Amino acid sequence: MILTPIDPDRLPPMLDTFAASLAADSLARTVFARIAATRRFCVDLTADLHAGRHKAIALAARLGIPTRDEDPAVAFSWDGQVIRTRSETSVVFHEIAHWQVAPPSRRGVLDFGLGVGPESGRVNEANAAVCTDAAIQEEEENLASLLGILWETEYGEPAILAFAEQNWLELYDRPSTAQHFVRCLHALAARGLINGDGRPQVAAG
Repeated sequence: MILTPIDPDRLPPMLDTFAASLAADSLARTVFARIAATRRFCVDLTADLHAGRHKAIALAARLGIPTRDEDPAVAFSWDGQVIRTRSETSVVFHEIAHWQVAPPSRRGVLDFGLGVGPESGRVNEANAAVCTDAAIQEEEENLASLLGILWETEYGEPAILAFAEQNWLELYDRPSTAQHFVRCLHALAARGLINGDGRPQVAAG
């Protein structure tokens, strides 16, 4: 959930300020420019948030991830076997990213052993399956968030909406915000989840 709503009129200078903070990192500048360019797919920070869901389902198929056309609220976003896809497009991409980020040993665990996701309905069961500490949970949430946004960008979706919604622009004018983006981007690169140009890739698990 977005912490501070963004006035669409303020978005361009915010993006310019954030981009300027990335001056020392060419990869981050390149990747952020692609994310920022997805503004063309929305008007005043609004768009049909479900229209591209078929693209996310197609990506899941490329990765060999089973999906089910069902609302996660009836069970789990990820039940250890399938992603439930009756969610916003960005949410499905986010769950795919979680699958990529999680080690294979946790892909069979409810919500990847991170605790209940915001879409999952069976809260107590998901929380009972937690097998990670707070540091791992935070790191994987950050990496899955950014990777999901990169997949949205790659598939021509309005990724800037998820970038704002998932608070990558919160305190956009502070150097630490840009540094966090850079760190997470290079962490994805170290895991082989993005290529040398910063584009997401189907990496072996």
